[in-house]
Amino acid sequence: MKNEIRRFWSWEQPQEGSEERVLTIEGTIAEDSWWGDEYTPAMFRKELNASSGPITVWINSYGGDVYAAAQIYNMIRDYPGKVTVKIDGIAASAASVIAMAGDEVLMSPVSTMMIHNPWTIAMGDENDFKKVQEELKVCKKTIVNAYVLKTGKTEDEISRLMDKETFFEVYWAIENHFADGIIERRPITQDGTQNKIGRKFSSRDAAQSFVAKLRTAPGNTPSPKEPKEVETYRVDDLMKDLKSKKSF
Repeated sequence: MKNEIRRFWSWEQPQEGSEERVLTIEGTIAEDSWWGDEYTPAMFRKELNASSGPITVWINSYGGDVYAAAQIYNMIRDYPGKVTVKIDGIAASAASVIAMAGDEVLMSPVSTMMIHNPWTIAMGDENDFKKVQEELKVCKKTIVNAYVLKTGKTEDEISRLMDKETFFEVYWAIENHFADGIIERRPITQDGTQNKIGRKFSSRDAAQSFVAKLRTAPGNTPSPKEPKEVETYRVDDLMKDLKSKKSF
């Protein structure tokens, strides 16, 4: 009997009244679960192209086989509908390459992205190792291409980040254009559900939201004459507020 394919992806059907489908990629993007069965890539493509509506791709993976990731990247990039990638855990190594295929990439406030140079295990004589070295150079160049297209950085900039094995938290990923925004949660609805959404990051909005919370905290309620919107806030006033909040 043929062994069951170990899938690292799964699909959720659209909720009632919505055309959006959800694709989850988690665990190891393993060579044996992709190339071990000649039908697996074709199966993924068929499932992906079953509809042309928008897709949300949730990623939580440390990576895996770079060639499998490259083919998934191409399939998602060629998909006719809008693709929103959401990283809720980690998108490392090959998984970060897949993330670059999204029209929009959002990260959780506590998620991580990691990029590094490709590596492999080899054996053989001197000539064999020279061949492997050349293969790794070409492999790195293909990965660099994906990051350059997403971030707008130069090949040298991306290469240096990969050389250092760089980890990005959400704000640094946004600053470096590997991500476009932050995943937030919708308020709990009347039926008790809580849906996930994405919001583009704005440092100005975040600062004003922080200041507004300080001003409306117990013991620091604004007077009726104060404007409802906070446009400016002096540093001295901010420090006084912080010192007055012992439990802050």
